[in-house]
Amino acid sequence: MKVFIIQIMKAVLAVLYAPLKLLKTKNRVVYLSRQSDDKSLDMLLLEKAICEKMPETEQVFRLRTIPAGILPKIKYCFGIVGDMYYLSTSRLAILDTYSITVSCLKHKKSLKVIQIWHALGALKKFGLQSIGTKEGRDEDVSRAMCMHKNYDYIIAPSKATQKFYEKAFGYGADAFKILSLPRVDAIVENDCTSDFYSANPDLAQKKIVLYLPTFREREAYAVAQLKAEFADDSMSDYHLIISTHPLFSKVERDECFSFEGSFNTYDLMKVADVIITDYSACAFEASILLKPLYFFVPDYDKYSSERGINIDIKSEMPSAVFEDAEKLSTAISEGNYDVNMLCSFKLKYIENTGNDNAAKLAQFVSDVITEE
Repeated sequence: MKVFIIQIMKAVLAVLYAPLKLLKTKNRVVYLSRQSDDKSLDMLLLEKAICEKMPETEQVFRLRTIPAGILPKIKYCFGIVGDMYYLSTSRLAILDTYSITVSCLKHKKSLKVIQIWHALGALKKFGLQSIGTKEGRDEDVSRAMCMHKNYDYIIAPSKATQKFYEKAFGYGADAFKILSLPRVDAIVENDCTSDFYSANPDLAQKKIVLYLPTFREREAYAVAQLKAEFADDSMSDYHLIISTHPLFSKVERDECFSFEGSFNTYDLMKVADVIITDYSACAFEASILLKPLYFFVPDYDKYSSERGINIDIKSEMPSAVFEDAEKLSTAISEGNYDVNMLCSFKLKYIENTGNDNAAKLAQFVSDVITEE
């Protein structure tokens, strides 16, 4: 029944889209995302770089998360018509997620589509890789929704990551362009350490440990173990900051493991002395800073079988992967971290860690728009 409804929906959209495709194409770039209702850091930086490179090019943002409730969802559906208008009148669409209108409809030949994805890599499997798994999409529904169809180019931060992306998006090597996301510029610039300690003077004598997990069912279980370890007297020199997934976290904010001020994840990474994650793509962002990076994965075997992972972190980061919280805290307090191991990880998965990534992506956008 669900597949049948999707097919009906696609037919209705195709009928609505047909007359819109008769409209004149403008010198316009349209951004589409379901990740947030606001511009991501990547979009903000790319928007500025495109404005500097191509000031005559209009940039439009169609950013909407799918809301809860029947009436908000109906309103969201009306917004899809607006998306179709901008797709029909733009020269380029830039996505950082799957888009119903991009993948399910047939577009003008003049429209080009670039998928920049919203993560700086893929430690865990996603997209077409995770179809049929416990946390992935149903295979029939994914096929009906034309998952990740109609892309002209896909951005990947390295050739190693491209191999995962080829399977996740279902494209060959020719569709990929090796570029880092614009956020890398912000990661390597703009140190906010002094502002952080001004807002948190009581933490000035502490070593900051930042925990950045991905969303998963056992998130609260992992958080509880880390809290217990860092509440122990043996870790009194450290302050654990728990920064859970902004969209899906089931973990309530705990003042004992938090901070004061409006600092984002990238700010916190720069402040942190140690960074802990699990299967999150923030591991790649953290590696850019070359600070001690650890993986706390008490559910490693189960997660690997249920969701699947692309990178064998036990092999590539052997001294930094822990399934036991006590052993992890001991390793952190001892401070014998293998920086060469981390450097190899960074170089393999993020090829460009300079501060010119927004400019390079803007140049690529310019090339795509002007290509015959």
